[in-house]
Amino acid sequence: MTSASDTAATAAPAKPADADTAAIVAGDEAAERTFSTSILVSAIRCTLTYVVFPWVAPAVGLASNVGPAVGVVIGTIAIAFNLISIRRFVISDHKWKRPLVALNSGIIVLLLILVVVDLRDLIS
Repeated sequence: MTSASDTAATAAPAKPADADTAAIVAGDEAAERTFSTSILVSAIRCTLTYVVFPWVAPAVGLASNVGPAVGVVIGTIAIAFNLISIRRFVISDHKWKRPLVALNSGIIVLLLILVVVDLRDLIS
């Protein structure tokens, strides 16, 4: 027959493992949330650059030359969010860390190209 003290002693070691698992899950969720935010900011930038400013804004009579200025600002913000996302994935040791760091890095390269093009348009 098992006493209450034996049951309590066998149940106690489970808490540290559960705490470690909870910390890992929380870190993974934070990394995934940051990744989603960085992708959303990049998607908003692309939507504004390729849909709203060249097509919608002129159609409703708004200035069509605001795109590069907004593109530089949003592109810079998107790059920052992607860098934060990379940092979170590396810290959390997420199971998809390598592919998502590669994806974020590719997006950063593309955003840098777009920011340079927008800066060139603003200067000229």
